[in-house]
Amino acid sequence: MTELCFQRCVPSLHHRALDAEEEACLHSCAGKLIHSNHRLMAAYVHLMPALVQRRMADYEAASAVPAVRQKNCCRSRGRR
Repeated sequence: MTELCFQRCVPSLHHRALDAEEEACLHSCAGKLIHSNHRLMAAYVHLMPALVQRRMADYEAASAVPAVRQKNCCRSRGRR
């Protein structure tokens, strides 16, 4: 973020201090990026419970398959 805003808003390094226009540009640029980040994080927080629940279901399904295979394996051995 720092590099992006600096490249956009500070065209030259001839002065030690930022002028008012550069400072306003940096403030605006950083504000937009921070606002975008907040919106992305809000969407992530909103979607995260569904993603976690889906992953848990996938893990449970994956762990159930080896248990079923082992039960079937042991049953077939006992029938011999």
